[in-house]
Amino acid sequence: MLSDAELDRYARQIILPQFGGAGQAKLKAAHVAIVGAGGIGCPAITYLAAAGVGRLTIIDHDYVELSNLQRQPLFTDADIGAPKAEIAAAAARRINSHVIAEARVARIDAGNAEAMLAGASLILDGCDNFATRLAVNRAAVALHIPLLSAAIGAFEGQVALYEGWRADSPCYACLVGDDPDRPGINCAEAGVMGALAGMIGTTAALEAVRALTGWGAPLAGRLAIIDMFERRWREVAVAKEPECPICRG
Repeated sequence: MLSDAELDRYARQIILPQFGGAGQAKLKAAHVAIVGAGGIGCPAITYLAAAGVGRLTIIDHDYVELSNLQRQPLFTDADIGAPKAEIAAAAARRINSHVIAEARVARIDAGNAEAMLAGASLILDGCDNFATRLAVNRAAVALHIPLLSAAIGAFEGQVALYEGWRADSPCYACLVGDDPDRPGINCAEAGVMGALAGMIGTTAALEAVRALTGWGAPLAGRLAIIDMFERRWREVAVAKEPECPICRG
């Protein structure tokens, strides 16, 4: 049940006929696990908390650095040296007192991913390395939890929803393979526009709300590619890989 205060707080989205009180109730009952409280995680946490997701688990082993502040606006100079997950969880609770936000200051890996993610309604992965992404993907498939994956670099971002345990839906490894040593380029090497991180993080939050409540067309099996150098948005289908070592039958 939504309290009078919650009805007032969320009135502008409850009034949407495609969403309504039923959608808000689904958000209140939902539990989103967020992997990475960085450039993608900060705006995603902000809008998931503001939207009324009932429980957020924020997983990040890292600590705030000065170079983070350009694209991670949950943090300030006063937070430098503090655990990102703890500062982000406190910010989520400050944004919305109706939200339960917990921090896990730990590195998620193949050995602990299932235990850390079990019980979530949806996983939002905004981390910056393949080894972690692949461990999270394996856990999502094993636990039958939708995985909302988002990534940024320079002027481009990507967002996709994976439900790899389904017979007709790919997992993240269907797109990139399952090699944790695959070379990647992080923001420290390639650079990134700070506002792009905000755009992709809020897009991921919006797609998470869509997946949790069921309005509109889901992003499952599709990859949205946002190129802000040329200001272009396109979507491509991601096929299930018949030989995928993670999600094949």
